[in-house]
Amino acid sequence: MASDVLAELISALPDGTVVTDPDILESYRHDRAADPGAGTPMAVVRPRRTEEVQAVLRWASAHRIAVVPRGMGTGLSGGATALNGGIVLSTEKMRDISVDPVTRTAVAQPGLLNAEVKKAVAEYGLWYPPDPSSYEICSIGGNVATNAGGLCCVKYGVTTDYVLGMQVVLADGTAVRLGGPRLKDVAGLSLTKLFVGSEGTLGVVTEVTLKLLPAQHGACTVVATFDSVEAAANAVVTITGKIRPSMLEFMDAAAINAVEDKLRMGLDRDAAAMMVAASDDRGPSGAQDAEYMAGVFTEHGAKEVFSTSDPEEGEAFVAARRFAIPAVEARGSLLLEDVGVPLPALAELVAGVEKIAANHNLLISVIAHAGDGNTHPLIVFDPADAEMEKRAQQAFGEIMDLAVGLGGTITGEHGVGRLKRPWLAGQLGPEVMELNRRIKAALDPDGILNPGAAI
Repeated sequence: MASDVLAELISALPDGTVVTDPDILESYRHDRAADPGAGTPMAVVRPRRTEEVQAVLRWASAHRIAVVPRGMGTGLSGGATALNGGIVLSTEKMRDISVDPVTRTAVAQPGLLNAEVKKAVAEYGLWYPPDPSSYEICSIGGNVATNAGGLCCVKYGVTTDYVLGMQVVLADGTAVRLGGPRLKDVAGLSLTKLFVGSEGTLGVVTEVTLKLLPAQHGACTVVATFDSVEAAANAVVTITGKIRPSMLEFMDAAAINAVEDKLRMGLDRDAAAMMVAASDDRGPSGAQDAEYMAGVFTEHGAKEVFSTSDPEEGEAFVAARRFAIPAVEARGSLLLEDVGVPLPALAELVAGVEKIAANHNLLISVIAHAGDGNTHPLIVFDPADAEMEKRAQQAFGEIMDLAVGLGGTITGEHGVGRLKRPWLAGQLGPEVMELNRRIKAALDPDGILNPGAAI
């Protein structure tokens, strides 16, 4: 009986680790993507130590019970959608961290928030660069699971570039250590990189060794508005062809107005696009880069260009960009895209999304980490309107098809999850899909780890 099986798990773990209260289970059914197919788990398990995760996975393997690993539930692709009769394994209680300023590394458990890691290492004059817009509420474990990026990844890279090692528990309960606090290490296959971005389908990460950098310098910020989305996108290509700014972000008219509705910053409501760019290079080179970007924006027809070296002024515009998703979300439910293309195709992608929006009579706002071609089209719809929701779903698929057709990807940093899985084979092709399945089968032969997600 299910109750007897669950009692076995409860007895193997510290009191309070296994939660079965229906009201609490409801809050763990889905992540921020609000997957309508979410099931109801038999329990939520919140371990604190690697050994407890091992016990959970040994139990799950013995009884062939699905395990959905979960961070803070801020994912946007349905990667943490609960399954009927399975369990949700939440890493939220795993919150230890230690910092070694000599090797410039931190060893963190997955339940720490990205912002908490940044704060802990800042006490040593160090910096953890990956910075998703949700950095104040998303966890390091979730960042590792999806290989999260952020606003500064155009210069500094994404999560995998800062993961030196990890401890991971495999489906059968075996705990292995991969990598470590070494900047150069090519012993064996690159298994650490295999687990970053695997969305909980290959194992549960219980500890991660992070590479740190010296504290970031103050940035020179440049903000420009355009009457043409394509002109703004073309300016991005020109800039990245010569320099590597620390930030190069894009907001369309819908995002600008949604943010202005909430923050009342005096943003130009008539602009078709706004760029927020920055250079954090030390000394004159940072100012020179800012001057160069301002010049490029002007050459590409910017209607207004504003530059500042004042940290508070610059951060205000960065905060506006970070607030874009919740601001647009205030206008209706969202289907969030995460498509990326090679930079020369950025303007074509944005124009294509505009056409898809018009064809389906939908509001689709586009924001982007423009410097690396990663865009976030935000499809607004009313879930109470079945016909409108159908149009939104059609647009969702067409945008991914468009990106792949331009040589791009269906996900740059949010992960495949369950919502994008139907389009994965179209990007990867049959041979690579089969290779993915063979790796999954080797590490999780019974298919208990996050079944239905990613692979």
